[in-house]
Amino acid sequence: MAMERISHYIGGKVTPGESGRTGPVYNPATGAQTHEVDFASVEEVDRAVETAKEAFPGWRGTSLSKRSDILFRIRELLDERRRDVATVLTEQHGKVLSDAMGEVARGLENVEFACGIPHLLKGGFTEQASTGVDVYSIRQPLGVVAGITPFNFPAMVPLWMLAAAIASGNTFVLKPSEKDPGASLVLAEILKDAGLPDGVFNVVQGDRVAVDRILEHPDIEAVSFVGSTPVARHIYETGTSHGKRVQALGGAKNHMVVLPDADIEMAADAAVSSAYGSAGERCMAISVIVPVGDVAEPLVEAIAARLPKVKIGDGMESTSEMGPLVTREHRDRVAGYLDSAREQGGTVAADGREHELYRSSDGFFLGLSLIDHVTPDMDCYRDEIFGPVLSVVRTHDYEEALRLVNDNPYGNGTAIFTRDGGAARQFQFDVDAGMVGVNVPIPVPVGYYSFGGWKRSLFGDTHMYGPEGIHFYTRGKVVTARWPDPSTSQVDLGFPRTR
Repeated sequence: MAMERISHYIGGKVTPGESGRTGPVYNPATGAQTHEVDFASVEEVDRAVETAKEAFPGWRGTSLSKRSDILFRIRELLDERRRDVATVLTEQHGKVLSDAMGEVARGLENVEFACGIPHLLKGGFTEQASTGVDVYSIRQPLGVVAGITPFNFPAMVPLWMLAAAIASGNTFVLKPSEKDPGASLVLAEILKDAGLPDGVFNVVQGDRVAVDRILEHPDIEAVSFVGSTPVARHIYETGTSHGKRVQALGGAKNHMVVLPDADIEMAADAAVSSAYGSAGERCMAISVIVPVGDVAEPLVEAIAARLPKVKIGDGMESTSEMGPLVTREHRDRVAGYLDSAREQGGTVAADGREHELYRSSDGFFLGLSLIDHVTPDMDCYRDEIFGPVLSVVRTHDYEEALRLVNDNPYGNGTAIFTRDGGAARQFQFDVDAGMVGVNVPIPVPVGYYSFGGWKRSLFGDTHMYGPEGIHFYTRGKVVTARWPDPSTSQVDLGFPRTR
């Protein structure tokens, strides 16, 4: 019996691959392969880019009101079919269905923001800047742009990119993760049903062959990426060396500082929720708890007491609160940090390998794990684990906690838990991170702000979606205009003056 294939989407239709190369797609809850995904050749990427290039003039010439109307229809259809999208996410990524529904909801926010594109692209106008001269600014689309997206948010991250890109008048080529590519075709179907012209949105499935061709292709003007830091650096350096505009969001090591005056129960709830949601496979997950002073012992006890109560299972089961990891290889890599932590002096207060599903299931399950007495030289602290493993680094005072956060090479997000407004304000002033939560453990900005970190968590100057997303997908142009009386025209070789 032939395995069901997940193919490319080019020019408004599903396009089976021709390279002969494919990869497996699994249901992480069962460990069974469910699909094969086509891997694009260089020629197939070129075909998608050429299709997007041909569609660009017509889409760029489409009025802002028409583009906005299509975005509103996309929003409505995505809302109607959010469960369809979420089901594919759960079946191929493993996150529980309620979490997948939340992912679609956050993606919807970005579509809603992009619906306001007539307002977002308004320029400025100065009358009579010089005698008889008016000056005004406009922003115009770039052309063909591409998005390379990660396995952990197969719907939300593409929506971060494509909503702003196509609203601004660009055409788009998406290269989703090969681990869970099914959502890309569901999104393509929704966009087509909403009236988006063929060729404006295209999907090429694949591996590094497709990625490298996107980075080198002369007709792609800009590339957006979300993934690990080593790959983000490669994307940024390769893309910019080929003259492209690039925003590449990398890895994270998000700290949650807990001051002695914090509400222990609230902080423990937040720590468990943010560290273990989606099996820890979120770039904004809290992976390090930083208790200050005497709060450490009661906080660790409160966190440990909550772990056995979290229900782990198939994400399609309504009782499940955490599902499996995305692949067996990734699960095993994450579990390896428990051994290295113990060998390097840490205390494994909860070992996820003791969970029944880790021992007996064919799925890629790992129970909730907690490592106490972690120091910055341990592997579990230095590396981005990206799984259900929470580390505790105890500190003596605020200054030591702040120094720990700021010395870390990542600067994606951070949080502080306290009842002291002055301490919270000082922390957001002092800390070197792009997104800060005050008694909020996962400070992902709403759709009308922008998402992005600092340091090794971002390569490029522009954050993603929101106002900076519109800026990234457009370029500015300034027009200086005069409609003079021909009788006043004369030769003047001097430098133009504004008088």
